[in-house]
Amino acid sequence: MERITSRQNPLCIRLKRMAASAVCRRTTGEFLCDGTKLLREALAWRPESVRTVVCTAAQALPPLPDAVRIVEVPEDVMQTISPSKTPQGVLCVCAIPEERLPGRLDGSRYAVLDGVQDPGNVGTILRTADAFSLDGLFLVNACADLYSPKTVRASMGAVFRCPVWSCGAEELGGLLAQSGIPLYGAALRCDTEDVRSVDFSRAAVAIGSEGQGLSRELLSLCSRTVRIPMNSRCESLNAAAAAAVILWEMARNR
Repeated sequence: MERITSRQNPLCIRLKRMAASAVCRRTTGEFLCDGTKLLREALAWRPESVRTVVCTAAQALPPLPDAVRIVEVPEDVMQTISPSKTPQGVLCVCAIPEERLPGRLDGSRYAVLDGVQDPGNVGTILRTADAFSLDGLFLVNACADLYSPKTVRASMGAVFRCPVWSCGAEELGGLLAQSGIPLYGAALRCDTEDVRSVDFSRAAVAIGSEGQGLSRELLSLCSRTVRIPMNSRCESLNAAAAAAVILWEMARNR
């Protein structure tokens, strides 16, 4: 085990940049996980992705692959490099997996996020998609970075388990059409149906941002739209809450 005591050490500087910058994450091909929970999830589902583990002396680590670099730092250094206000004493650096779109989708149920920019919402929806056994998640139109610390933390490990692809609306439309999977949109339109009456046995559902809803580009690809029945005095639901309701209805159709 290495020991680093300086906040100006190149590794400490790199970790701070990695936590703060999506460009840095894409350039290095790595992202940062905060806490033992995420480290254990990475080891359970994608052990080959774990490259570096940084911890304080008080933290006990799970068994790690031989190739993983292990570094111990003092509490004050951990406080500086951790993306969390209350560091858990363990950070791990993981490789970003390849995100190439498949030629054809083999699954039957997918979620699509359209311009959802809050990392907490993106991470929570990914966690929900994983809980309800969806076959994958698509990020379209400048969603929050999947590998930001806030998104990763909100996913509670689902980032290692559920397939996620970033693409444009046109690419998505072509892939869904080729795979024979209709796209339904969470929006109000003349063809809108109650979400409880829709057959989701084979479908992708698009969910927009809380402020803007679905973009015109993505809405034009939807063969139908769905709505969640709610009290008339309530205008809308948070994106993550709306996704949970819709994904639960999709799970009930299995």
